Amino acid sequence: MPSIKEARILILATDGYERSELRVPLDELKKRGAAVKIASLEKRPIKSWDKKDWGDTVDVDLTTEEASSKDFDALVLPGGQINPDLLRADEKAMRVVKDFLASGKVVAAICHAPWLLIEADALRGRKATSYASIRTDLINAGADWRDEKVVTDKGIVTSRSPEDLDAFVAKIVEEVEEGRHERRAA
Repeated sequence: MPSIKEARILILATDGYERSELRVPLDELKKRGAAVKIASLEKRPIKSWDKKDWGDTVDVDLTTEEASSKDFDALVLPGGQINPDLLRADEKAMRVVKDFLASGKVVAAICHAPWLLIEADALRGRKATSYASIRTDLINAGADWRDEKVVTDKGIVTSRSPEDLDAFVAKIVEEVEEGRHERRAA
């Protein structure tokens, strides 16, 4: 079981990510000693969505083409409406998500990011949560949707919104330290 201090974590995002849903996990996981990298569709700074308008940017460390589950212990998927919608339509981004799911490594998605898990057909028969407005999407994809701060099913961590970020980050740490999870491939 890897310690969070030795963990390597990948955050997958693009323009339109919910600022707090990327920044809080990035900062908190780094504070706990994890090495955290950001992957995106292109190797250029990506712009956040901060409540009701565009926010600041974050630098990208590698592209989705360069990203591999072999190099990391966990994948974090921030939400926002724009970010996961763009990523789920991108073949290379979905390859990254599917690779992590198939590896048994931790995959954590918050807010609208479970759309990526739906696209990967990873929620059928699993407990999960999300932002309330996509609840029906998860149910239609076969998930057992729960109205809880954080829901975990065999290493797949889901959370509802920025208000749940403390519980989300704590569960990521716990799941990473548990190690790989046996689950069916996506």
